[in-house]
Amino acid sequence: MSDVSGDDVVVVGGGFGGLSAACFLADAGVNVRLLEKNEQLGGRASRLEEDGFKFDMGPSWYLMPDVFERFFAYFGKEPGDYYDLTRLDPHYRIFFKDGDRLDVTGNNDEMRQKFEEYEPGAAEAFDEYLATSERHYETAMNKFVYEDRSTLRDWVDLDVMTAAPIGLQLIGSMQGHVEDYFEHPKLQQIMQYTLVFLGGSPKNTPALYNMMSHVDFNLGVYYPDGGIGAVVDGLVELGESLGVTYETDSEVREISRRREGFLVETVHGETHHPDEVVVNADYAHAERELLPDHERQYDDDYWDDRTYAPSAFLMYMGVEGDVDPLEHHTLVLPTDWDPHFQNIFDDPDWPDEPAYYLCVPSETDPTVAPEGHSNLFVLVPIAPGLHDGEAIREEYREKILADIAQNTGVDLRDRIVYEKQFAVSDFGERYNATEGTALGLAHTLRQTALLRPNNRSSAVDGLYFTGSFTTPGIGVPMCLISGEHTAQRLISDNE
Repeated sequence: MSDVSGDDVVVVGGGFGGLSAACFLADAGVNVRLLEKNEQLGGRASRLEEDGFKFDMGPSWYLMPDVFERFFAYFGKEPGDYYDLTRLDPHYRIFFKDGDRLDVTGNNDEMRQKFEEYEPGAAEAFDEYLATSERHYETAMNKFVYEDRSTLRDWVDLDVMTAAPIGLQLIGSMQGHVEDYFEHPKLQQIMQYTLVFLGGSPKNTPALYNMMSHVDFNLGVYYPDGGIGAVVDGLVELGESLGVTYETDSEVREISRRREGFLVETVHGETHHPDEVVVNADYAHAERELLPDHERQYDDDYWDDRTYAPSAFLMYMGVEGDVDPLEHHTLVLPTDWDPHFQNIFDDPDWPDEPAYYLCVPSETDPTVAPEGHSNLFVLVPIAPGLHDGEAIREEYREKILADIAQNTGVDLRDRIVYEKQFAVSDFGERYNATEGTALGLAHTLRQTALLRPNNRSSAVDGLYFTGSFTTPGIGVPMCLISGEHTAQRLISDNE
């Protein structure tokens, strides 16, 4: 057994990173108590249920199925023990705002032909791009993602040196990389849209993330029956079987190191005295608000200088009737999306010509909406820190609904029977998200790999961090792996 067997660990925050870390620690014999601020587990993967509609409030794409299979296999399980998966076809539909429409499917021969229609020679370029993407994915996952390389020493070894070509991909941007293969702006957008899930733009995200096209085209896009919330339930059930104790409505207001161990105190005055603490709450919030000044690793200037991933303007809507021709996943893209990214990263403002995403899970799962109705939400990426008062929300609501009608042919305005909005200030209030970011710390060149905050505190022994601020980064699969890294680091520190 590990030397941590019998230790008491408190995990602060029940997002995917915290849920994952709790499972690995409990499996090692640790007594794990997870404290979650909100009324349900899952972090940003919260669920909203009203009037017969069931919404995933946060993540809605099930990508990288191999990561989930690997996670559950560690415990002798598989995803099918907890939830069923449906492979989506098409993966998603794109409406371009010049009237063009394209379905991205799991049939790469079909996609080659479609690419060739946009640009002579693009079919061959598509093959070359995907081959490079697959090679980078396999190398990155095996040598950089599944391995916890969060310090400079971790990068200076033979395995990393032999992967030097992929390391060089950190130097260039995704925009420059994609331009080497495709000239047509629409093809460039198709290869880059997944950057939204990484909280970056084509110009500030390292070219290494071309590996996401392998995820997109080769590994497939799935839907877990019941939504991403069903995956949360699976992790919780696994954790319970391993002995994890979960407490919701338990917001932590203080974490401090004492001579005899830690003090973790909730807003309700409950106190815990664990041997170690794993923080899955927003990293910047934890350092600034939960820890004493002398136990912080980074000062305010550090956090103020970070590039945070976008926030979002979300509308969860229950609608009478069907919403054809929308698909389960639908993207609506302007032919030039540079101004939208500029409004996120360079000149923060509500975009005049937005790119946005529509999710219609009722196209796949009839249980998420009452009979005769559709369940959908719209997500518009916007800059973190924007003012999102009632007036601008109402103005933008009308703008987006009109844009949907104009560019997809689906007019929702007279059919909405349920609606809830969620934006910058809500992310801050519900998740203590710094500047209202919807995702965490963006994957810019300055914030990738070992340049992200460490998962072990350099200021306090026994204090660890997990989630989208640490390595390997943003997204549900990455947070699952982050939880594993953090748990294993805690365990190894005690050997």
